Amino acid sequence: MTIMNDETREFVAMHRNEDVRELALKAKRVERLDLPLALDQIAGWQIARKKLPQWASCEGIVYPPHISMEQCSSQFTAQYKSEIAQTLLAPAATVRARVSDSGESDNQTTKSEPQLSDSAESVMQTAKSAFQLSDSPESDTLVARSSMVDLTGGFGVDFSYLARGFSQATYVERQRHLCDLAEHNMAALGLDQARIVCGDGVEYLRQMGPVDFIYLDPARRDEHGSRTYAIEDCTPNVFELRDLLLAKSQYTLVKLSPMLDWRKAVADFDGAVREVHIVATGNECKELLLVLGQQVHEEPSAPRVFCVNDNQRIDYDSAAYTQGLRIGGKPLPEAKNYLYEPNVSIMKAGCFDLVEERFGVTQVGPSSHLFVSATPVADFPGRGFAIEAIGGMNKKDIKRLLNGTKQANIAVRNFPLTAPQLRKKLKLADGGPVYLFGTTMQGCDHVLLRTSKI
Repeated sequence: MTIMNDETREFVAMHRNEDVRELALKAKRVERLDLPLALDQIAGWQIARKKLPQWASCEGIVYPPHISMEQCSSQFTAQYKSEIAQTLLAPAATVRARVSDSGESDNQTTKSEPQLSDSAESVMQTAKSAFQLSDSPESDTLVARSSMVDLTGGFGVDFSYLARGFSQATYVERQRHLCDLAEHNMAALGLDQARIVCGDGVEYLRQMGPVDFIYLDPARRDEHGSRTYAIEDCTPNVFELRDLLLAKSQYTLVKLSPMLDWRKAVADFDGAVREVHIVATGNECKELLLVLGQQVHEEPSAPRVFCVNDNQRIDYDSAAYTQGLRIGGKPLPEAKNYLYEPNVSIMKAGCFDLVEERFGVTQVGPSSHLFVSATPVADFPGRGFAIEAIGGMNKKDIKRLLNGTKQANIAVRNFPLTAPQLRKKLKLADGGPVYLFGTTMQGCDHVLLRTSKI
C-alpha cells in the first residue's frame, strides 16, 4: 500500500469537495504530489461520505480505486450484518425471541400492527451496543466470549462492522495490497482486536480452530472477469465448504447475489440454513444473506425469513407460509378505497399470503402482488395509495378515469401491456400527482386504478 506523503495529504484535504475529473485536468504538478493517489482518495471519500459516513468521518482512512468503492458494502448493509451476528450470539436473556409474530413471544403483536416482532428493536439495540463497544457489563460479556473470522476480507467494510462485536476478529484475504489497506484502516478505526492474515481463505478454514462466527462473501466473477450469480460458480464455492463451515463455527453468514432464488439456495444447502435475510435499501434489493448452522432437531426445519427495507422489517417462519403466490379465501372488499404495493424485499420473499393475513389486506389477483383494503393500513411495508377510480380498458372507462389528465406515474403488475406501452396508449406524459396502475383483478379482468399517493 502506498502511504500518502504530506504534500499529497494536504492536496486531498484542500480539494476533497471538488470534481475529480476537473482536478485531474487542471491540478498543477507539484513536486512530491502523487496526483493519481490523491484523486483516488478524493473520489473514495466522496463516495464514502454518502455510502459510509462513519468511515468518511474518520481521519486516516485510505480508500481503494473507484471500482472497489462502488462494489463494497454500504454502512447500512454492513451494520445489518453486525446486527445478525450479535443477535445470533447474544444470550437468550439479552434478546427476546425473534419469532414473536408466530405467537411464540411473551408479547405477541396483533396481525394488523406494522411491528412484526419485538425482535427488530432488540436486534437494533443489541447491535448498537456492540458497535459502540459500550462499557456496560452486558456488552463486555458479549464481546469477551466471542471470536469471528472473515474468510473473504476484500476492502474490509463488512469486517470492520462485524469485528466491533467480537473480542477476537480475523480478516483473511489473498491479495497483499488489500491486506495492507485493511491493516492500516482497521488501526485508524480503532479496531485493536483485528488480526490481518494474508492467505487463501479456504486453506485458512481447513487449518483454523473452531470460532463462534464465520463470514463469507464469495467473489461473483469468473476467471475472465464476467459476472456470475450461481453459488457453485462463485469463489469459493460455499456448497463444497458446507460441512467444514458447520464443523468450524456456531454460525456462518454467507452473502449472495440478490438475484438468486432464495428457496432454491435453501434447498441446495440441504438443511443447513437457519435464517434467510433479504436486505434492501431505498427499495432496491442489495443482498441475500443466509445464516448456516447445525441442525438443532433431527427433523429438518424451515428457516426464518427476514425482509428488510431500511426501517421496514418483517420476519416470519417460512414453513407456515409456503404458498407465497396463493390467493386468500376472502373475496375482494366491496369498498376498494386503498391500494398497497409491497416493498422489494417482500416481493423477493414472495410472502404475499403473509402480508394479506398480517395487515388485513386482500390480494388484487393471482400474481398481481398488489393489495386493496376498505380502510387505511398504518405503516404498511411498502407504498400506499388512495384509490380514486377503477375502470376497464374500454374507451368510456379510460375517458372517465383520466378526466382530462395529461400526465401520470404509470406502473403495471400482471398486465398485458408494459408501462411504456400503456403510457403511449393513454397519451400521457410522465410525472405529476396521479398514479395509474394497470393490473389483473380476481376473475382475470384487466383494470386500471387511478390513485394518489398517501
